[in-house]
Amino acid sequence: MNRPLQCTLMTMVRSTLLTMALAGMGFTQINARRINQQDRIAQGIRSGQLTAGETARLENQESRINHEVRRDRAANGGRLTPCERAQVNRQLNRESARIYRAKHNGAGKTGSPCRSRSRYGHSQ
Repeated sequence: MNRPLQCTLMTMVRSTLLTMALAGMGFTQINARRINQQDRIAQGIRSGQLTAGETARLENQESRINHEVRRDRAANGGRLTPCERAQVNRQLNRESARIYRAKHNGAGKTGSPCRSRSRYGHSQ
């Protein structure tokens, strides 16, 4: 199986498992954002906007955030404190911006159509 397809399948499985796990606990704003960001990464893989390296970096950062949320909730009886919630929201905001930049930087296989030719038809 080729690498991009393997990454796509792995991301879709993770997203599905996360959705199923969170469905039993009820959705909070943070959980919904985490799932949405996973879906955005999966869409970037499917469309070719994300390279394997970009995907790996984004997935690793998502994993760190998810681990931190689980650890904080375990320490506080299943809930996040207001300070922890604010910190996670800041992290998710930064991660959302990273996803956007990675999807729109032209590094994926689709590339930027504007970079291939100048307006006079010459290669740049």
